[in-house]
Amino acid sequence: MHRIMARIIAQKKILLLVLFVLAVGFVAQRPERSKAAGSADSVSGPKVIVLNYHKVDNQNHSLSVLPPDFEQQMAFLKENGYHTVTPHEMYMAFTDGAPLPTNPVLITFDDGYADNYTYAYPILKKYGMKAAIFVITSLMGKPGYLTWGQAAEMEASGVVSIESHTVTHGSLTDLTDEQIRYELTEAKHDIEQRLGKEVEFLAYPTGAYNLHIASLVQEAGYKGAFTVRYGNMDRAANFYAIERVPIFHTSDTFASFLERLKFVPLFERIGWAKN
Repeated sequence: MHRIMARIIAQKKILLLVLFVLAVGFVAQRPERSKAAGSADSVSGPKVIVLNYHKVDNQNHSLSVLPPDFEQQMAFLKENGYHTVTPHEMYMAFTDGAPLPTNPVLITFDDGYADNYTYAYPILKKYGMKAAIFVITSLMGKPGYLTWGQAAEMEASGVVSIESHTVTHGSLTDLTDEQIRYELTEAKHDIEQRLGKEVEFLAYPTGAYNLHIASLVQEAGYKGAFTVRYGNMDRAANFYAIERVPIFHTSDTFASFLERLKFVPLFERIGWAKN
């Protein structure tokens, strides 16, 4: 029995050592040379890292990234050769062969909080970054949320693309088909009428969806939908289940940001399953 336990412990140590060596080798790479960040591989082509934020403000909350932390993250992306793309640009690259920049990254915000305009938008402009904000249309203009005027200004700037997060943010898996169709079509129509643009993408409320819901999203005229599952995007992925890397406020937010930015591609390369 002792021999068996010793053998198991030894095997675990070897596995951890192998993973450590792989991780160190990957982190040592410069972003512009990383195969996982925008260069082609033999199977699925270039990859886009999709970052998922919610709030950028001074609240001490996991969903609230402090403005100085957000600026540090955007400065890092700028200084290390990352280039932002819009959801439409990513879609055209993977469906029509349009070119992607080196080290492409897509920055997304969920819910449409007012701080996205107050804090995030000026920082995005400062560093030449683009982003998409998925808004809950019934909450637009309510305290703590974007106004339609702010949304229109950001959309017109070319810095921000306003997309759909449904009407009420109800979990679609809890709704009837009729209710789902209302949430999808009414939000899309409202944004299009108010901002004079085509709404092409959805972020699933709470990330909840299934294949049937995805088919209703496609039926409603969306070209893709974003989940909260952890991963990157490439041409082999399902455009109605686009995975993202969540960015949170932590005890060391910048270190957490770097870990998520670099280690998601590493885990995919060594075959770790995503959940």
